[in-house]
Amino acid sequence: MLMAHPAVLPGLVDRYWALSLLDAAEGGSPVRKEIEDVERALCVATGTTDVHAALIAARHHLPGAGPLDDSVLATG
Repeated sequence: MLMAHPAVLPGLVDRYWALSLLDAAEGGSPVRKEIEDVERALCVATGTTDVHAALIAARHHLPGAGPLDDSVLATG
């Protein structure tokens, strides 16, 4: 399976969460199309078909993630 370069994943994950917050704040905003585009990009980049699976896969490929790390953001 092809996997996106690890440098791409943090930007996609950050973009997804930022857009999700905007969409939640505005309730059904025009941001929805952009979220769907980022969801598709995450799925393609991680070889998954579901955004939740894509986020989990991305989480384990983010720089600094340990094998048992279950957080999207690195703690420090």
